[in-house]
Amino acid sequence: MNTRRPIATALAVAGYIVMIVPILFVVATAFTGGSTLRFPPEGFSLQWFGEALSYAPFVRSLLTSTEIAILATVLALLVGVPATLAIYRGKLPGRGIVEGLFLSPLIVPELVVGLALFQQLIVTFRIDNFPVLLLGHTALLLPYAVRVTGAALVGADAGLEEAARGLGASPWRAFWTVTLPVLRPGIFSAALLSFITSFNNVPLSLLLQSRTTQTLPITMLDYVQQSYDPMIAATSTLILAATVVIAIIAERTVGFAKIFGGINR
Repeated sequence: MNTRRPIATALAVAGYIVMIVPILFVVATAFTGGSTLRFPPEGFSLQWFGEALSYAPFVRSLLTSTEIAILATVLALLVGVPATLAIYRGKLPGRGIVEGLFLSPLIVPELVVGLALFQQLIVTFRIDNFPVLLLGHTALLLPYAVRVTGAALVGADAGLEEAARGLGASPWRAFWTVTLPVLRPGIFSAALLSFITSFNNVPLSLLLQSRTTQTLPITMLDYVQQSYDPMIAATSTLILAATVVIAIIAERTVGFAKIFGGINR
């Protein structure tokens, strides 16, 4: 750690403590043998993990969250990857404006997006909650699809595509054999980030949910308002463990630093 900047170092350490210590409290509470959320835990037990995995509303909402996250990720990539190619490789007029539009969901508050979708699509046009929720999640994931895959594309040599076309390859063949392998790490990283972001989303899902379309974070939020047992801590620990495993796999197979290093270029 850099000790030549003591104030910055102290702020960084304080930030890590504020972020990590509450998480450790939740994880420790998940292994308690008691019947209430309290720290320090009362003994050691795995009973609450079994309760969480067998609780029907959590299982049902888990399937809903997974379905929405997968579909939204696929749709965001289907839209975002061609947009990335048009922005960074094509001769698109107003390229900066188009890129800004795709990145705008990062700026607009999710509550505003959710309220607009709720009023216009659910209230006005009477569209079912599931497709509206899917549309909202897809819009939120577009910045990841464009920015991360764009980082991979910026870090690649554009001359490779020109060489492939100069040797007689059609545009489709050049894309399939040259551009797509270059984009593959960025697509993989964008897919993982998008899935995790969609799965853990609360503000948008809270506005667009229904009784039959409720994601896991919203179900957990409803549960913690009614009950005070450690099952919610066990569920949170399972989600945290799954996220960490996904991140480790992604780092070992792709390397986030390699992809994200090109974002600021």
